[in-house]
Amino acid sequence: MDCGLNEELKRGCPCYTYGKANIVLIHVFKKYCALLFFKGALLNDPHNLLIQQTPNVQAARQLRFISTKEIATKADIIKAYIYEAIEVERSGLKVTLKKTEDYPIPEVFQKKLAAMPHLKKAFESLTPGRQRAYLFYFSQPKQLKTQETRIEKCIPKILEGKGLHD
Repeated sequence: MDCGLNEELKRGCPCYTYGKANIVLIHVFKKYCALLFFKGALLNDPHNLLIQQTPNVQAARQLRFISTKEIATKADIIKAYIYEAIEVERSGLKVTLKKTEDYPIPEVFQKKLAAMPHLKKAFESLTPGRQRAYLFYFSQPKQLKTQETRIEKCIPKILEGKGLHD
């Protein structure tokens, strides 16, 4: 299926690019394979096939397949999605992402920031992406004790100006 894209390897997966922009990536999982469209949220989905992996994924969407037969029977549909993704990129459309201030700050972390001004200053000095990663990580557990444990473990990294995965 030649769509005029360049094939590269990114994070160990075949990735197809237009210019310098990632358009679609092939993911392989135990139960399925997927085409991940980087700006999938902007694509029309007339066949209702695009899947948002988790509620927290903002831009990307997947087309999932469990057999090569399924891929073969949907080849024309797949190609249409790819061409639309190329057009989205050509047009310069951007996915509107949530801003850091749109993420809730867990109450236990708010209290910690209020009690430790140096922690608050260090957190506010982090890049917005690093702040979002911490806020997301801290807010995931349902149990307060788990939130507290995560926060305590991350305080040294925040004070060093490092992100969650640095």
